[in-house]
Amino acid sequence: MTVRSEKILAVVASVLAMAVAGSANATNGYLTHGVGTKSKALAGSNVADPQEVAVVASNPAGIAFVGERLELGISMFSPMRDYKTTPSQLPDVAYSMGAFTVGDATSDPRTGNSISSENELFFIPYVAKSWKHGEQGTIALSFYARGGMNTEWQGGNATFDPDGPGPAPTLTFAGTYGGSFTGNAGTAGVDLMQGFLNTAYAWNNPTKTVSLGAAAIVGIQRFRAIGVSAFAPYTKTFAESGGAAFPQHLSNNGYNWGYGIGGSLGFQWNPTSRFSVALGYTSEIMMTEFDKYRDLFAQKGGFDVPAHLDFGVAFKPTPGVSLTAGVQEIFYEGIASVSNPIQYLFACPTAGAGGTDLESCLGGKRGGGFGWQDMTVYSVGAAWDYGQDWTFRVGASTTDQPIPEDQMTFNILAPGVMEEHYTVGLTRKMGGGNEFNVAFMYAPKVKVSGPQNFDPTQTVQFKMDQWDLEFSYAWGR
Repeated sequence: MTVRSEKILAVVASVLAMAVAGSANATNGYLTHGVGTKSKALAGSNVADPQEVAVVASNPAGIAFVGERLELGISMFSPMRDYKTTPSQLPDVAYSMGAFTVGDATSDPRTGNSISSENELFFIPYVAKSWKHGEQGTIALSFYARGGMNTEWQGGNATFDPDGPGPAPTLTFAGTYGGSFTGNAGTAGVDLMQGFLNTAYAWNNPTKTVSLGAAAIVGIQRFRAIGVSAFAPYTKTFAESGGAAFPQHLSNNGYNWGYGIGGSLGFQWNPTSRFSVALGYTSEIMMTEFDKYRDLFAQKGGFDVPAHLDFGVAFKPTPGVSLTAGVQEIFYEGIASVSNPIQYLFACPTAGAGGTDLESCLGGKRGGGFGWQDMTVYSVGAAWDYGQDWTFRVGASTTDQPIPEDQMTFNILAPGVMEEHYTVGLTRKMGGGNEFNVAFMYAPKVKVSGPQNFDPTQTVQFKMDQWDLEFSYAWGR
C-alpha cells in the first residue's frame, strides 16, 4: 500500500467511523474493555505491552513501540438487558405529588413491569494510523467510539397521582415512566454515542527503554431521551414557576450533539527486554451542554466525559510469550449528572417532600442523577506466538459495577452493571507487515436489585449480559 493510498483510506475510514459509530458499548460502566482488537482480546490488560496504534486510548507513550501502521476495525456488540419491578403495596392515600409506581394500577395490588430492551446489536468501527517522526518520534491519529447508555423499553406502564393524597383516582400511562401522557407512544429510553479523535506524539530514548507521550483529544457525543416526561415535577423549571411552567427540555426533543476537548499523558519504561511498566492518564473531557435536555441533567445539561487512569505491567518469560496485567480507575464521581444520587431530587421544592433547594431539582447544580460510583477494573492477559504466522490471546477482567442498590429508578435507563469479561483472540500475519485480527468477549449475566426510589414498596431488578466480536486489518511496514 502506498503512502498516498494509506492517507486516503485513513481519511475515508475516519469519516465512515464518525457517520456510523455505534451508540452502545457498555462494558465497564460506559467505557469499553479495551480499544483495538488486540487490546480487547487481552481484556484491556496490555497497557505495558503495546501491539497496535489504538493503545493511544489508554497510554499515548505506547505508540513509540508499534511502528508505522494503519488499522481498521469493526466490532459487533450485543448487550442483552432486562428489567422488572415487583407489585406495589403502596396504598393510594400514601401518594404524594409526583410519586409513582413503575407498573399498573388496574389491579390490586398493582402489578409490576417486566421488559427486555430493544436494540441488541450494534456495529462500532475504529481507525488508527501512526507515522515515524525522525529517529525517536512517533505521531498517531486515532478515532474510536463508545457509549453505553442505550436502552429502548417498549411497553409497560407507570401509575401516579399528580394531585397528591386524596380521593382522586390514580392515573396510569403507557411507558416505563408513564411518558405517554405527553404524546410518547409508550416507549422510554436513552441513546448516548461518544466518539473521540485522538492526536498523539510519543518520544522514545535512543535505547528504547523509556518513552513519553501526550495526546490532544477531541470528543463528540450525541444524546436523546424519550418517555421521561413524568419527572417534570422534579425539574428546576417547574419548581421556579411554582408548577405553572412545564419543562420543555426534559424529554422527546430528538438528538442533541455536544463537543469538547481533553488530553492524555503517558509513560512506559522497559528496564529489560522481558519486563515493562506503563502508566497513562486521560483527563476529563469538558463537553458542551446538552441544551435540549437542560431540564434533565444537572448543571443545565452538563455531561462531561470522565477521566481515567491506566497502569500496566508486562513480562515475557520466553520469546513469543507475553503475560500482561493492568489496573484502570474510572472517575465517574467527577461527573455530576452521572454521579449525583437520585435522592437529591427530594430536596426540590415541588417534589412533595418539603424540600427547599432549587439546585437539587433536575437541571440544577446539584440535580439528581444516576448515582454512579468510581470503578476500579483489574485485568490479566496472555499472548503467545504459534510458528511465524499466528498469535493467540486470552484475557479476563473483573470489577464492581458502579450502581448502588439505592439508585435503581433512573438506572432503568442505563443499567451498566457488567463486572466480569472473558476474552480470546488471534492474529494471522499476512506478509509484508500486514495482519488480520479477531477478538471475542463474553460478559456473563449480572443481576442487581434494590428499592424503586419513588415507591419503596417495589423492588427493581436489572439483568444484563454481553458479547462482542471484533475484526480488524492492519497494514504495517
